[in-house]
Amino acid sequence: MATKTISISEEAYKILKERKEPNESFSEAIVKLSGKKKLSSFFGALSEESASNLEKEIKETRKMHRQAHHKRLAK
Repeated sequence: MATKTISISEEAYKILKERKEPNESFSEAIVKLSGKKKLSSFFGALSEESASNLEKEIKETRKMHRQAHHKRLAK
């Protein structure tokens, strides 16, 4: 992964150091504090049945949109 060097104030450094976990890098702390979540954090959020139902609904919706699109193009 590429890295960048940044400059922060002494105050910002102290705050970041206080908020990061002991086993966490400064980069990880910044990402965590930004509120951005990793996709992997959602793993297991849906039951197997819910995931299956959601997948079916998505496929049906996409099929309906495709059909409507082709219908519009045929005019």
